[in-house]
Amino acid sequence: MAIETPAEAEILPILSHWINGSPVEVHIDQTAPVYNPATGRVFGHVPRGGQAEVDAAVAAAKAAFPAWRDMPLIVRSNIFFNFRQLMFENREELARLITRDHGKTYPDALAEVLRGIETIDFACGLPVHLSGMMTPNVSTKVDTFTLRQGLGVVAAITPFNFPVMVPCWIYPIALACGNTVVFKPSSHTPGATQLQAELWKRAGGPDGTLNVVYGGKEAVKSIVEHKDIRAIQFVGSTSVGRYVYEEGTKRGKRVGAYTSAKNAMLVLPDADMDLVADAAVAAGFGSAGERCMAQTLFIGVGDTAERLKPKMLERIAKLRIGDGMTPGVDMGPIYSEDHRSRVIDWIDTGVAEGAELLVDGRTFVSDENPEGFFLGVSLFDHVTPDMKIYQEEIFGPVFGIAYAETFDQGLKMINDHKYANGTAVFTTDGGAARRFKLEVEVPMIGVNVPIPVPAGFMSFSGAKESALGDLAMRGEDGIRFFTQQKMVTERWPEPGKQGPLSLVFPGNS
Repeated sequence: MAIETPAEAEILPILSHWINGSPVEVHIDQTAPVYNPATGRVFGHVPRGGQAEVDAAVAAAKAAFPAWRDMPLIVRSNIFFNFRQLMFENREELARLITRDHGKTYPDALAEVLRGIETIDFACGLPVHLSGMMTPNVSTKVDTFTLRQGLGVVAAITPFNFPVMVPCWIYPIALACGNTVVFKPSSHTPGATQLQAELWKRAGGPDGTLNVVYGGKEAVKSIVEHKDIRAIQFVGSTSVGRYVYEEGTKRGKRVGAYTSAKNAMLVLPDADMDLVADAAVAAGFGSAGERCMAQTLFIGVGDTAERLKPKMLERIAKLRIGDGMTPGVDMGPIYSEDHRSRVIDWIDTGVAEGAELLVDGRTFVSDENPEGFFLGVSLFDHVTPDMKIYQEEIFGPVFGIAYAETFDQGLKMINDHKYANGTAVFTTDGGAARRFKLEVEVPMIGVNVPIPVPAGFMSFSGAKESALGDLAMRGEDGIRFFTQQKMVTERWPEPGKQGPLSLVFPGNS
């Protein structure tokens, strides 16, 4: 890994906080280096924010809230149409920044951007999403209706692996509902974050409505404890998500924490094995396995695993690993050197537990970029439920093959797991697929689809230890999460026709 000298550090750019519609100047001593994982070299610095920066961002958001809340919905919606257009026009630059910061291949990064824009499309229809119910004459000359209003200042805490798509699942919905936002993204992938903030301002987003604060534990703690932050949506590890959920709800905040996963695909003997092999390799190793919806376990019923293995090995042998900006590359590097070491430790654990390592990616070195944070793909066979590599999320290019004698046993293996984020079944039997959809205890389900991320207008969430909170992200649940529903009952009596005083509880007759 390339180590920067003090002189080099002074001339590298600083990607700043974004508060009240402007970048915030930060001294180099208050920053951390940002690496290009394909080269291992530092290309810039990102601030290490904390209490002071969160306080400033909340103050800006709080000041901007009344005018933003009261802005006519059509005017607010037009800003989202502008923002959607700018995001689409800058989709290639956003993708390039994702690849530079994270390492995923450019086509994968571009697909991420487009999936994020899907949710902005949904937010553009905010006049419809925020409409309420109206029922006249629920009693004599009494009408009732509902209305939805923003909560105030809300926060988004997002991970490194999807620096455009996951934030776009949160802050556009929050803003559309009339809230103002304090956004704490990952410090590993600041480039696309910075551009999104700038595009929001160019679209007409008022100063203070979207604020960006970088930082680690202190920034998260400050967000969780700040009295003026009304709600938080978090995406990341279960341990941190549990802290955000428990401490946030204890303080009366509305919190949704969408956390770890260990997704399994159940494959029945009648499935198309070529389709399954393509799906397994793509879902397990795409984006170096750094996806919360990656399928990292194959549960084969009967002899399906033995039939699948040679097909997977054939495809794995042809994978090209390298710089994500290089045309034809299938998989880029791991996002950081530390995480690369942790994934290697997980492979060591699998070997020690007795799983058979069919493909070992630990020794891979890129000829073009030997200092990059690269790791080859690894394939384990005979993974069993008592192994840690079966139980825990590795978040790297490590795939495990497990065995079930029957459909029921395979379904039980999925339902018995502590995580429940996404799953898939591969079969040509409609009856078996129907049973799987109805009986599996996982909320996001693919039928012959390996990564069942719902469309942008639908909700996204998990169950068990994959999500904490009672509402999902995006879609109708996202609108519910970021609004307070008010129920209004009103009567306009005619002058001089007020009835006699009555202490009887109001009725509807």
